[in-house]
Amino acid sequence: MSRSLIIIGLVLVAAGVLWPWLGRIGLGRLPGDIMIEGEKFTFYAPITTGILVSIVLSLILWFFNR
Repeated sequence: MSRSLIIIGLVLVAAGVLWPWLGRIGLGRLPGDIMIEGEKFTFYAPITTGILVSIVLSLILWFFNR
């Protein structure tokens, strides 16, 4: 369990460090991501980005568990 938590933490840190670079290639602004801007608020729901990240992580974990 501790090994899994450490790996998850390292992945989150890596994603945080790489986020500016990932934003430049369009991740986070894909078709299907919902963004509603009002006068005093902004609502952002990255639905397509979440699905894409989930698929990629699932494939990576499936590959390592084989």
